[in-house]
Amino acid sequence: MEIKVLGMGCPKCKRLEEVTREAVKEAGVEAHIVHVTDMAGIMAYPIMSTPGLVIDEELKCSGRLPRKEEIVAWVKGA
Repeated sequence: MEIKVLGMGCPKCKRLEEVTREAVKEAGVEAHIVHVTDMAGIMAYPIMSTPGLVIDEELKCSGRLPRKEEIVAWVKGA
């Protein structure tokens, strides 16, 4: 599984990466997590505002910080 955190490095973007790592650990799945900070990489997805979360090339969330429970459900369902 590949997970991308989309964001230029704002506090919410950094927090999303932290929460995502916690959620992956809690879910007991293996995932490669990357933080995409370049504008071209971010704009490759239909995102209007950051932070954004992409799981296996599917945009799951943008413009807000999802709850850890949401992320756990997304990674278990992937």
